[in-house]
Amino acid sequence: MIELAFLIMFVALLARSLGTYLHNGLSTITPKVAANHGVNVWQAKLFNVALWIGLVGNICLAFLFYPVARGSSVLPLLGLTSEGSIKYHIWLGHMTMVLFTSHGICYIIYWAVTGHISEMIKWSYSDISNVAGEISLLGGLVLWAATFPQIRRKTFELFFYTHYLYIIFVLFFILHVGIGYAFIMLPGFYLFMIDRFLRFLQSRRSVRLLSARVLPCDILELNFAKNLGLSYNPTSIMFVNVPSISKLQWHPFTISSNSRLEPDKLSVIIKSEGSWSTKLYQMLSSPSSIDRLDVSIEGPYGPASNHFLRHDKLVMVSGGSGITPFISIIRELIFRSKTSQLKTPAMILIAAFKSSSDLTMLDLLLPMTGSPSELSNLQLQIEAYVTREKEPTTDNSKRVRCIWFKPHQTDIPMAAILGPNSWLWFSAIISSSFIIFLILIGIITRYYIYPIDHNKNEFSLFKKALLNILAICVSIAATASAAVFWNKRRYARESNQIQNMQGQTPEGSPNLMPYNADRELESLPHQSLAEATKIHYGERPDLKSKFLQIV
Repeated sequence: MIELAFLIMFVALLARSLGTYLHNGLSTITPKVAANHGVNVWQAKLFNVALWIGLVGNICLAFLFYPVARGSSVLPLLGLTSEGSIKYHIWLGHMTMVLFTSHGICYIIYWAVTGHISEMIKWSYSDISNVAGEISLLGGLVLWAATFPQIRRKTFELFFYTHYLYIIFVLFFILHVGIGYAFIMLPGFYLFMIDRFLRFLQSRRSVRLLSARVLPCDILELNFAKNLGLSYNPTSIMFVNVPSISKLQWHPFTISSNSRLEPDKLSVIIKSEGSWSTKLYQMLSSPSSIDRLDVSIEGPYGPASNHFLRHDKLVMVSGGSGITPFISIIRELIFRSKTSQLKTPAMILIAAFKSSSDLTMLDLLLPMTGSPSELSNLQLQIEAYVTREKEPTTDNSKRVRCIWFKPHQTDIPMAAILGPNSWLWFSAIISSSFIIFLILIGIITRYYIYPIDHNKNEFSLFKKALLNILAICVSIAATASAAVFWNKRRYARESNQIQNMQGQTPEGSPNLMPYNADRELESLPHQSLAEATKIHYGERPDLKSKFLQIV
């Protein structure tokens, strides 16, 4: 409801802005004014309407990049998460492209009816560059077309790769309007550039992959070594890249581990569905499994607080791999039940699965080194539904396997790119980089632009825009790299200690198994979670009656 109210207010702001332009501007366009420009009144009005639509589009563009600055401190201050803010980016993107497309079409119509269609190929170095605007709009249209659900769901890779056209869109937008007017979008895009460069630096590292659990239901659990200082809240996500599959594709996955229950490990669960995840599953589930996998990560990103702890009872409903975020919540409550005297919320987990093999996902409720006794202090009730089978089926040939990976000297434990006080470092990067940017622009203006222009405002707007873009990039790259290098040195000693970590067996004894050994685990969770689990075959959960019973 709050989102709808803010959306209505934002649309009202756009409508009010456009209405004000139309009300104040159209009345000044008289036949005499139009005749002075050699056009009809309606043609003059069309020209100005096109301009005003573009101005309103810039309002949307000013907010477009805030929701996708994953690591910035702006979203947590508003109580938002990066994944929860994507919808705002989508809404703003649609509004931006509708307005900018209308802006471009109106100008093309104007040039066509007035006999100035040659204006479309005008590239001005001292004024508005039409060609730059058309290139920006074309890049935006291709990007926009790939975002619609019919295309994005069928060909995600097309959607993913075309999104890099935002570089063309923004660069030529600045060259189109000039750097002075482009500053309206600078705050949001500046935050995004810092965040994007920090993510680039983090993604260049190969992280230490300790082990993997391969489930017969086409699901993987990857376990990474992590720095002890890296903390995150339940339901956090991170982005995973496997260069041997694709160097450009990054996929988000919910973190299933708990940073306090497992201080030196981080786990994610991956369902084999698309081409990328299917290749990964086949790579690790084959009889001749690999002994090392090169993996890069971005993140983690997640909520700033644990809101679920406010409640006395938690009801969690999942289907298939949708159980993943609830695993992180259960592990958080396991930790609290072991270390705190405070009462933990009672939990009811209603999980629906297609087949009996999918029940192995319940084994992931506990970490690899955990024991069923850790659930004894929890008020946990599990209602599992197998919807496509009337009775339990077992296939001894399909069992949960555990694979251990060899360490490599280039692999490092996962760590926060800016350390535990990332918000403070991020603020320092913003302020220091902007000061450096102002100093650079001052030097460029004094010793390069002024000797040529002498304050006559005749210096090429194109060159001025490029110089400003270059100064921004240099400022951000220098300050962000310095901050990352400083934190990297702080982590060096701890990283060396964890780097040679061989992993632990589920019994808690390190190095009992040779690398790349497959460990047979229980194929069904009946033994480990029998007391808490009730399994229903051949039916779906009746959520209405369940909720009434709970209430």
